[in-house]
Amino acid sequence: MAILTFLISLAGATMLLLYAVRMVRTGIERSYGASFQRLLTGRQSHLQAGMMGLTLAIVLQSSAAVALLASGFAASGYLAFPTGLAIVLGGDLGSALIIQILSFKLDWLVPMLLAAGGYLFVKTEAKKARQLGRILMGVAFILISLRFLREAMDPIRGSAFLPAIAGYLARDYITAFLAGGALAFVMHSSVAAILMCVTLVQIGALPFAAGLSLVLGANFGSAFIPVWLSRGMDLKARRIPYANLALRGTWAVICLLGANLALRQGWLGDPQGGQMLVSAHLAFNAALLLLALPLCTPLAGVFARLFPDPAARAQPPGRPVSALEQGRYGAPAQAVANLTRELLRMAGLVGAMFRPVLELYESGSKEQIRAVQQMDAEVNACLSGIRQYVAAIPAEAFSKDQLKTARSLMEYAIRLETAGDVVARRLTVLAGEMRKKELRFSRDGWLEITRMHEAILANLQLASNVLISDDLESARLLSLEKTELKRMERDSRKRHLRRLQGGGQESFDTSDIHLETLRALREFNSHIAAVAYPVLYRNGQLLETRLIEEMRPEETD
Repeated sequence: MAILTFLISLAGATMLLLYAVRMVRTGIERSYGASFQRLLTGRQSHLQAGMMGLTLAIVLQSSAAVALLASGFAASGYLAFPTGLAIVLGGDLGSALIIQILSFKLDWLVPMLLAAGGYLFVKTEAKKARQLGRILMGVAFILISLRFLREAMDPIRGSAFLPAIAGYLARDYITAFLAGGALAFVMHSSVAAILMCVTLVQIGALPFAAGLSLVLGANFGSAFIPVWLSRGMDLKARRIPYANLALRGTWAVICLLGANLALRQGWLGDPQGGQMLVSAHLAFNAALLLLALPLCTPLAGVFARLFPDPAARAQPPGRPVSALEQGRYGAPAQAVANLTRELLRMAGLVGAMFRPVLELYESGSKEQIRAVQQMDAEVNACLSGIRQYVAAIPAEAFSKDQLKTARSLMEYAIRLETAGDVVARRLTVLAGEMRKKELRFSRDGWLEITRMHEAILANLQLASNVLISDDLESARLLSLEKTELKRMERDSRKRHLRRLQGGGQESFDTSDIHLETLRALREFNSHIAAVAYPVLYRNGQLLETRLIEEMRPEETD
């Protein structure tokens, strides 16, 4: 009976820990996700990139999230392999620092975190305040889950079961290493897995030797998480997670053999306690960062050969080739995959049109504006190819659901083409008008437009993730971000009118352009976010009416 109680308590504490870590991460992503691209893709040395990865891992509470961000930007061409790998290595050290902080007994903070977080999340309207409430409650739940984990050991502490398992893991460090790796991968969180191991050592449920092997295994297993999550990305994106896996795995095995030899020979004395285990985990990751940073550039060539770019057919210089071959479909799943790849190419073109918009507003020449407008013809050609491909699909070879999926992808292609038109026919025209009249937005007005632009760039990346993964949580987040951008547009409009009432000359001179830019940005984002609708509809998350779209969850109870 004690074993059953233990297993139920352990499962409950583990799931609460996983939920709490995810709660903190999503709260930070929803508040500050739009700034991550700018932070990651700035020009920086390998050491600076490592420190950036460390900071982001502390903020996101996940080294895997940092690895996926770096992989995504590498696939888009914004991040070189050496810089991306340095960011990921720094993220691993940042994850270890989180464990150092959370390993302290901070139970006295729980009531304050719950009170402050609950008030901000339930009672405030501002997005960042609500998400700060989510973050504070998530940290409180992490501390509560760790307390539950300690208490879960009470029913079996006096039984023969726990000492037998602990003794076996201490003797067979290979099994402990593999168990730690499996635990981190199954939990999909190295923070949660290592916190669990540290807690078990703190309360005396595991000896230090077994805990060390488990933690080293968890470090190795955590490197498989971004490898698994990036399996649908381009080869260029997958090079970074695999390089991190190779470096991390090699170092983990070396440390496993060396540490266990040292422990058995008594060279390290008799280390005890969870804090010593946390220090060992920190030392492992700090040493890996210092040893691996000089290897980031040499490894670029190695992994470029291991994961070569696929041979491309004849194409215009600098542009990806179309994934569609008219009249050739193969298996239905292959046809849908081809459509998805072509949509990703189309989304990349639309993103390339949208990204320099702020530069065009500030200092764009006629030639730069014309170059962006000319890209719209390529977007139109993508839509034409997708339309022809879908129209000629042999209906008898495809199921009803597969045909529906293909048509929904074509509908999203139409939305992407319309988004390209918003850039080519409205935003670039407004930028040209700014240049011609030599106008400047007010400082506050320009800041508002910049923030909207950053948010839309983040939504472009999120939309591509939804297209690849078909993930409900990502689709929900994209839909929420669409609502948030509508709020940003509305708030900017109100502030602009207040500036006009205050007599601001810059605001008066640029009023028409400012308001039209806000409308165009909102419309562009709406077209991009449309990829979420099929996913939400299939999962019963899409309302039939838009009448209650702005209502808060508590207002519908």
